[in-house]
Amino acid sequence: MSWLLLLLGFAVLVVGGELLVRGATALSGRMGIPPMVVGLTVVAIGSSMPELAVGIDAVFRDSPGLVTGNIVGTNIVNLLLILGLTAVLHPVLISRQMLRLDLPVVAGVAVLLFVLSLGGSLARPAGMVLVVVGVVYTWLILRHTRRVRGREPVPEASGASDQEATLPLPDVGDSLPADTAASRRGQLLRDIGYLVGGIVLVIIGADRLVTGAVEIATELGVSDTLIGLTIVAVGTSAPELVTAMVATVRGQASMAIGNLIGSSVYNIVFILGLTVLVAPSAVPVPDEVLYVDMLVMTGVSALVVAMCRSGHRITRREGGVLVLLYVAYLAYLVIART
Repeated sequence: MSWLLLLLGFAVLVVGGELLVRGATALSGRMGIPPMVVGLTVVAIGSSMPELAVGIDAVFRDSPGLVTGNIVGTNIVNLLLILGLTAVLHPVLISRQMLRLDLPVVAGVAVLLFVLSLGGSLARPAGMVLVVVGVVYTWLILRHTRRVRGREPVPEASGASDQEATLPLPDVGDSLPADTAASRRGQLLRDIGYLVGGIVLVIIGADRLVTGAVEIATELGVSDTLIGLTIVAVGTSAPELVTAMVATVRGQASMAIGNLIGSSVYNIVFILGLTVLVAPSAVPVPDEVLYVDMLVMTGVSALVVAMCRSGHRITRREGGVLVLLYVAYLAYLVIART
């Protein structure tokens, strides 16, 4: 029954995360928000919603090990397993913005989290610091995007779909045919339905997943932290995995790494930060997470930065190295913590 709850929670989380991202992306496009900003912010945050739902549910179920374990484990999955598989499928080119902003930030917030956790727990002031860093990071992305758009010529719309993605909805008074206005209203309601439905499913899926994970940890006699670092981390990374694989198959490997790096940053600054802020008390950080897993996450972040700076790409060979490192880390968890 516990495994059934876990699998059911995973399935509902994946569907809910997909609907949430689809609805949020479509609504952002209708408001005229550039696709680049949507990808770096809306999609990255949206695909991290399972982690937020799991974290908040876990703190109110008195399973704090799932909170930090899931966030740290998910980032390790993102940067080793998913990024590695992406590079194995297709070498990943690194943009100048990513080299100058996103990669230093993903390594920097890993170090920041370690420093904030040295006291053995994360209290509300630490959560506030993380959220503020997230706001500043998002502002820097928006500012950079405005500068780039200001230097580029505005492309002509290539078709109706492009126009719908960049133009806001017309006012009621606009002189549009009734069928066109009705069609747009229908599309708007559909997108809102995706967004709301996705949020509801993510919440339900997180509740089922956490219930199953806690029961499995009890049955196996292992800590909820270990379950968070492994099973739950891989499960809540499903949106990032699906996004990365689809983007890579479609020849958009650079978009895939952007989502992975952005999600890894937001997992720490917004997802963990907000979880700490709403928690009824300080969130404990187990010693093994602090002195082993967080250091692994920090080292992995630094390794990815080094790979990206050497040749401005991640090659297939480097991707294979990342995947093998994740296998080694997983083997360590199974051998040393069970």
